[in-house]
Amino acid sequence: MSERKKQGILLLFPVAVLLLGIIFTTTLFYHTYRQTAYQHISAFCEIIMKNSPEAEPQLLSSLKEYHSLAEPEITRNNYLGKYGYRAGEFCKELPTYTLLLPAMLFLIVSGAFALAAWLFRRRSQKRIADLTEYLEQINTGTGKTLMQMQEDDFSRLQDEIYKTVTALYQTREAAVSARKNFAENLANIAHQLKTPITAAFLSLQLMKKETVNEYANQTEKQLDRLNRLEESLLMLSKIDAGTLLLKHERVDLYTALNLAAENLYDILRENHISIEIPENGCIEFFGDLEWTMEAFINLMKNCMEHSKPGGIVHCDYAGNPLYAEIQIWDDGTGFDAEDLPHLFDRFYRGRRAAGNGIGIGLALARSIFELQNGTIAAYNRRNGGACFEIRLYSH
Repeated sequence: MSERKKQGILLLFPVAVLLLGIIFTTTLFYHTYRQTAYQHISAFCEIIMKNSPEAEPQLLSSLKEYHSLAEPEITRNNYLGKYGYRAGEFCKELPTYTLLLPAMLFLIVSGAFALAAWLFRRRSQKRIADLTEYLEQINTGTGKTLMQMQEDDFSRLQDEIYKTVTALYQTREAAVSARKNFAENLANIAHQLKTPITAAFLSLQLMKKETVNEYANQTEKQLDRLNRLEESLLMLSKIDAGTLLLKHERVDLYTALNLAAENLYDILRENHISIEIPENGCIEFFGDLEWTMEAFINLMKNCMEHSKPGGIVHCDYAGNPLYAEIQIWDDGTGFDAEDLPHLFDRFYRGRRAAGNGIGIGLALARSIFELQNGTIAAYNRRNGGACFEIRLYSH
């Protein structure tokens, strides 16, 4: 039996109960009416016979004549009215079951409607729950691509959901394939760059030993920049391909911040910049210490490049049951308003960019935090300076 037929039967059920109830009630009242009329006439005849036994022939003759009367003649008869009698004076108490019957019928019909409504609602809720569960499974990646089709009021919705999910699967597969191809091409480019850069470095070292050249230092800086670009491209290709594996272990924020600062010690001393890291107790999160430290280095370096000599790069961190929060800020002029929406875009260099960077540090930091179930945001502080705010969630 199809789903639509089941729903049709479910809706017709209370109507059928109502019709059966009306038929049963009408039959019962008709039977009661006939029985009551018979009993009243019988009682009346009995009284006449007791008072006038000699009137028995006339009584029987009258009964036969009454029995032969048509229903309209009886219905319109008002003979006793001329003696002052009214219909209400002859009404006796009705049987108890005739009074309870309407209430019972009402309860039965109401119950039938309530039962049908409950069953229909339960069926609808089950269908909605099934569709919701299907979408949740799709969102978490545990759902099946096929869904059992049913013919009911939700058929059209189910059909559209199925079409949408199928289209999304196809789009996802195409996007994953394109991303994989992009990552592979990026990795190939990085590997192709490695060989000529290494050869150029070796040639430059030989040239510097044999001949003093004023352009050697400039060439070396550019080769060093190309080498960093090659390493960044290789790292980005691993992130895009999903092959950058991060550890999942307890990481102490105070330790990670201090290790990052130590790696910048020489650059900080050269620029007369200090880093301030308060000790706020043991606050941990699950992640990768080395890569978290790498992200902190990029953020601290960015703040350092926008600080004046003698300036301070500030760090702070705190924790709650939901996430660990880290803030890294400087006392500089802050971010340019036009740069804020693009700070974490790859290869983006703002209007106030310092040094000879390639615009990959902040994008890499965001990728590292996102791979560890975290987020990063940038904004300007009210008192001046640029601030990075990181949240690393527990789940």
